[in-house]
Amino acid sequence: MIDYYINAFATLFVTIDPVGLAPMFLAITAGMSQADRRRVAIRATLTAAAILLVFYASGQTVLNVLGISVSAFRVAGGILLFLIAIEMIFGKRQQRKSETAEKAIESETHQGSIHELAIFPLAIPLIAGPAAISAIILLSSQAPDTLTYAGLGGVIAIILLSCMGAFLLADKIERLLGDTAQLVITRLLGVLLAALSVQFVADGILAFIQG
Repeated sequence: MIDYYINAFATLFVTIDPVGLAPMFLAITAGMSQADRRRVAIRATLTAAAILLVFYASGQTVLNVLGISVSAFRVAGGILLFLIAIEMIFGKRQQRKSETAEKAIESETHQGSIHELAIFPLAIPLIAGPAAISAIILLSSQAPDTLTYAGLGGVIAIILLSCMGAFLLADKIERLLGDTAQLVITRLLGVLLAALSVQFVADGILAFIQG
């Protein structure tokens, strides 16, 4: 059970990357007051929590309705996470997320509704993106019993609280780490995610063979 929780925490932490979201939060909320930033951080976290909760609670049902086996989803999800890992290792993911954030800032500023930035791009897709959703469905399908499955909900909550904490302390985190440290951490987490994604694919293929 402990191994499962460690694997779940590592997968979700690397996939969502709360620390890496801190500088993007600063860019998105540039010019806002401290109180406005706090409201945006809370709204973004709660919105992402609602989205991820839906897939945590009904991910298996969605697969069943679509006629997709858990093994197939493990392979597909593992490949998706592996692609995310490659982007992290070669520095492409941060660039892509920054471009998404910049486009959203321009769009929302034009519409005069900057608070909607909490929903897009912060909640979707920066926190609750395709990779995070895939990871949650994969992890929930691997839970050996109900108690472990319930514990996964606690892990998800911890990651989301980490995101909120990273948003609220974004300026301090950016100053503390610096550009070099952020690059090193991102690449190390990318290697870890690559290894975890290969394990997902291997488990899915093995289940296909045994089936």
